[in-house]
Amino acid sequence: MALGEINPSSLVGMPLLAEVQGGPWVAITEADLEDYAGTYLTGARHVPNGLATRLSPLLDHPQQAVVASTPKSSPWRVLVVSAQPGGLIESHDLVLNLNPPCALADTSWIEPGKTAWDWWSGDYATGVDFKPGMNTETLEHYIQFSADHHLPYMLIDAGWARHSESGHNADEADIAHWGDVVDMPAVIAFAKERHVKVLLWMHWRSVEKQMIEAFPLFEKWGVSGIKVDFMNRDDQEMVNFYYRVTREAAKYHLVVDFHGAFKPTGMRRTYPNQLTREGVLGMEYNKWSFRDTPYHHLILPFTRMLAGPLDYTPGCFNNATRDQFEPRNVNPMCQGTRAHQLAMYVVYFSPLQMLSDYPESYDHNPGMDFLDQVPTVWDETRVPLGDPGEYIAVARKKGDAWYLGAMTDWTPRDLDIPLSFLGSGSYQARVYEDGPNAAQNATDLTIRNGAYRAADHLTVHLTQGGGVAATFTPASASP
Repeated sequence: MALGEINPSSLVGMPLLAEVQGGPWVAITEADLEDYAGTYLTGARHVPNGLATRLSPLLDHPQQAVVASTPKSSPWRVLVVSAQPGGLIESHDLVLNLNPPCALADTSWIEPGKTAWDWWSGDYATGVDFKPGMNTETLEHYIQFSADHHLPYMLIDAGWARHSESGHNADEADIAHWGDVVDMPAVIAFAKERHVKVLLWMHWRSVEKQMIEAFPLFEKWGVSGIKVDFMNRDDQEMVNFYYRVTREAAKYHLVVDFHGAFKPTGMRRTYPNQLTREGVLGMEYNKWSFRDTPYHHLILPFTRMLAGPLDYTPGCFNNATRDQFEPRNVNPMCQGTRAHQLAMYVVYFSPLQMLSDYPESYDHNPGMDFLDQVPTVWDETRVPLGDPGEYIAVARKKGDAWYLGAMTDWTPRDLDIPLSFLGSGSYQARVYEDGPNAAQNATDLTIRNGAYRAADHLTVHLTQGGGVAATFTPASASP
């Protein structure tokens, strides 16, 4: 839409992306949001193409947004400017570096990585000798999967904690005690034996009431992190809640993943145990809607991801074409091809990255070897191609290896991706791309090997909702 179509009654969440006619691309967001209210944009009255800011009001005092004593610093208002939209992504550290330096004396215990997750599939599994659900057998099955594939974590979602006597709502759970359905000491011991760290989901209201009591217990139990959910606000009081939780969690060596969250503003520079957060219309929307489309997938890198890590929760292997897709809660589908999902692990940045599907969906299936090796943190990022809402190609480096992810919307495309990001010498590539039947069977994946240099291009065909993922490792020195 044109800027002039954003009127004073509109309310726009940041980052906002604008293309200046005949000029650069500009993204607007904010950084270092502590003890302040989140900012939104709206149309400015009587100013053509003008934007104005609005602060998130306090829940119980809607006429107030920020209550503080002077002197008081406001957050940074950030404009990211680039001739090409991909340059905005390459400036990903800008928001991070506008925050205070690390406040933790010891960060050696903070580990990024991938995690299994028991929620997405909806108590579904095949070829197992137990009833899938929130029970000890299911959680140990997922933990064993993490161990087999060297994933650092297993995320246990809602249902593990004791419910209060007044009801069974998640926000009434007693997170200082586990419930009757799970033998938590056995689960954590099972994980520890296999060098897998356990993360626990919890509603923010339970955290607000019990964090002082519960967080020391989590460390005593052997829990390594928490996923805090359903805040759904960014007023000053809630912003401060994020900081209280993260600081308290750090005392007990707990990493944090916020869901039902507002956009990142670089807090993880100061408190790096806050690994990632949601604040995104993610893959879970495939369970109940058609909204998480490949077009949406190609908007996110140029908008939400500019603010920081996004816990989109990729990893669906039940891939569906546009015509085949239907929302469902158990054994859900996702829109786009298998290669499209693999590409997300490079395109979407998150230090804690989900493998969202159930273990049997991955084991012995094409593409799992890519998920085994793809990192979650990077040394360098390059964006050789990209147009918001249409296509993207992102290359990220870890050590001496490069990883490439490219995606398209529902429009099939032939991409000619320059490999100038590669260093000197020859690289061995393993390319995961849409198979010849991917337009009819979205799980169809072709895997090929090849040798490439920085002067070469990778030419690939992406089917509708398609993608490509690739690894590039330096070839062995010639004898």
